[in-house]
Amino acid sequence: MTETKDYFFCGVGGSGMLPLAMIVKARGARVEGSDRALDQGRTGAKFDYLKSLGVELHKQDGSGLTRESQILVASAAVEDKVPDVVAANTAGAKRMSRAELLAQLFNESKCSIGVAGTSGKSTTTAMIGWILYHAGKSPTVMNGAVMKNFVKPDALFASALVGEGEAFVSEVDESDGSIAMFHPTIAVLNNISLDHKSMDELRALFGGFIGDAETAVLNLDNDETALLAEKHVGAKTTYSITGQDADLAGENISPEPFGVSFEVAARNGEKAAVALKMPGRHNVSNALAAIAAATACCVPLEKAAAALAEFEGVKRRLEYVGESGGVTVIDDFGHNPDKITASLKTLHEFPGRLLIMFQPHGFGPLNKMKGEFIATFAEHLEKDDVLLMPEPVYFGGTVDRSVSSDDIAAGIVAAGRRAEALATRDDCGDRLIELARPGDRIVIMGARDDTLSIFAADLLKRLA
Repeated sequence: MTETKDYFFCGVGGSGMLPLAMIVKARGARVEGSDRALDQGRTGAKFDYLKSLGVELHKQDGSGLTRESQILVASAAVEDKVPDVVAANTAGAKRMSRAELLAQLFNESKCSIGVAGTSGKSTTTAMIGWILYHAGKSPTVMNGAVMKNFVKPDALFASALVGEGEAFVSEVDESDGSIAMFHPTIAVLNNISLDHKSMDELRALFGGFIGDAETAVLNLDNDETALLAEKHVGAKTTYSITGQDADLAGENISPEPFGVSFEVAARNGEKAAVALKMPGRHNVSNALAAIAAATACCVPLEKAAAALAEFEGVKRRLEYVGESGGVTVIDDFGHNPDKITASLKTLHEFPGRLLIMFQPHGFGPLNKMKGEFIATFAEHLEKDDVLLMPEPVYFGGTVDRSVSSDDIAAGIVAAGRRAEALATRDDCGDRLIELARPGDRIVIMGARDDTLSIFAADLLKRLA
């Protein structure tokens, strides 16, 4: 499909754009792109990597869109007044969304495995991809996070894997409704909770997604997903870590600060030990989902479990950055109530005060989920923990700023927990250094901003 195509990616460095550009480039397409971060001099290493793959980069001023043959790939959020869109219209170039291009590739594959849900998509996608790769099935994997198993000196941003086998594994996003474009062979649904859309909209979208699949993999520990499982009339594999009557169960869970081990037990009596190099009961659940999807691809359960012992995880998921002076620094992608809850529960299984900097991933989510954010932190912060919040990340565009970090912090303080809203991220960094003492754990939380990892690494240097 892509051999004669000519793509231009607007925002080519984005977590959803970069791996898609890598896949179509590897399949023979001409790929060019622009990115606001490139123009602003941010995350230069990522763009150097794209250049090394043969991706031509341009300023985001429309100068790269000059041919009618080009296909502009841009998210639905990119406004018509953006120079790349104006230039594409002038040149007569076709425009398609990232989701449309991904769905086209996904639906053309012989064995499409879609991973959906509010939380856990990137980790589960990476786990499935690694198990299939380990089993010799040479999958293509499209992920929104860097998969550590596939990182190499010349491939530092391995959020995609291009294989020669029949399997195409991908995260599937419900936030813009594009999940309806995907027609999976195997549909994995981790969980459903309030995030970008109303619950009624989410139930309809996720119900349609699993109803379109040959096989559905469903989490019985999530109430909403369990209700869909009850109604689902097609083939399905269910899983649980809480003792629900499921096809796959996680038993004898043994948490560690940066890992977790457990036993996977199948309904047919088969069992296998699993040792993960990443912490948290939520990752036991993710692993069960991955094992279920892999066994649906004819990978034996024991072989899938063994592969996960070598799974290195994904970047920015409770990632250990380092320790200095008795203070540990952790980098985490937590940005919605479900993800934040899972991270805080995992961290609180072990001693040590938490000093958290949470950078909201936009004014829109903060506005939509103000009450949920306040309730999440109020419930899951312990009395000695401290939460610091700069203003939400903002890289341009039209947005309602009526709810700020001040509003969230004030709500948390009113609920009896410690929270401070500061003007900038640098101010938060200074405050973290001021507060930190031996035994503390500094946790950097947030999404949509690659520089958070740099910020975490710089804090570790400052502690030294």
